[in-house]
Amino acid sequence: MTYNILFLGDVVGKPGRQIVKEGLPSLQDTHQPLFTIINGENSAGGVGITADIAEELYRAGADAITLGNHSFNKRDIATYLETSKPIVRPANMVRGTPGKGMVKLEKDGIELAVANTSGRVTMDPIYGDPFEAFDHLYENAATPHFFLDFHAEATSEKIAMGYYAEGRATAVVGTHTHVTTADERILSGGTAYITDVGMCGPMNGVLGMEREIILRRFLTTMPQRFEVASGPGVISGVVVCVERNTGRATSIKRVRFGDVA
Repeated sequence: MTYNILFLGDVVGKPGRQIVKEGLPSLQDTHQPLFTIINGENSAGGVGITADIAEELYRAGADAITLGNHSFNKRDIATYLETSKPIVRPANMVRGTPGKGMVKLEKDGIELAVANTSGRVTMDPIYGDPFEAFDHLYENAATPHFFLDFHAEATSEKIAMGYYAEGRATAVVGTHTHVTTADERILSGGTAYITDVGMCGPMNGVLGMEREIILRRFLTTMPQRFEVASGPGVISGVVVCVERNTGRATSIKRVRFGDVA
């Protein structure tokens, strides 16, 4: 007896939100997930999230929302993160930071802990040890069904987290770089792993941003105001199949919806 978890990578701006609304019902019909989780940290103009957009993602089909290093870029989101809504920011932020690093979802007799941590390599120097944070989260989850969104830049740090959590976490999925990796696998002990899930957003830009702006930044080295790219979006995500009685993953598969313009 198994169930599925559908996880969608970083939603980038309005094009990302639009493709999620268009494509998520089809993905849910195809894969029949018990739980759907979406990383929404870039959903508001490409940086951060608002309360209204979080509600929009719930209406689109999200059971929980994970965030990352842009969790607090939008005004007033701190108040929303303090509510009972199933939305998590990195757990390894300093004590007293608004919000929570883990929530629990319950459906059909399954209690799933959904957690979020941030890497430290080349990231903002505001985060504590993500490995220590994982230990704390896992010990307090009190369920063998444990899903971790590890929001990090360095592939080495992400891979290390996968091995650190193997046999304990149901899944360790990487976010933040917006580029899907092809290394999805089941680690020993039944932990599903992928270095980066990719993004939900316009693929004809650069990581979801307007290509001409990014090119000017590289060619001139001068600061530029980034803008979300136009054009159709693409959904990038994974489906994880999990044993009901053990919380161990049996498979992980990349999924995609939409075409590159």
